[in-house]
Amino acid sequence: MRKYILVGGSFTLLAVILGAFASHVLKAHFSTEVLQSFQTGVSYMMHHGLALLVFSQIPLARNPLIFRLFFWGVVLFSFSIFILSLGKLSPFDFSFLGPVTPIGGSLLILGWLTLLWKSFHDKIE
Repeated sequence: MRKYILVGGSFTLLAVILGAFASHVLKAHFSTEVLQSFQTGVSYMMHHGLALLVFSQIPLARNPLIFRLFFWGVVLFSFSIFILSLGKLSPFDFSFLGPVTPIGGSLLILGWLTLLWKSFHDKIE
């Protein structure tokens, strides 16, 4: 339960910090499209961080596979978006990270599917 609270709280805290950073600092340096992309990463981090906090209180949802899928999904999805966005301000080309974003999104989808499957499976038994 503690790791759910620690990771969920860290994700939500970081989402607030990065959202404010984007709104107040990056806004002047990013196009609307890049800023929207960055905010998508923030939004997914916030939503899944909150989900982990809720899951910490629901025994059915405290499942190691669900936790790993959410953790790695957020890391790969949101952080790849952050790096790709911030890379626009850098001379380095981070476009090789482009395929990482959908992998992270797929892990998040699998996390939700696993939760639904577990909920359905545990009810039948």
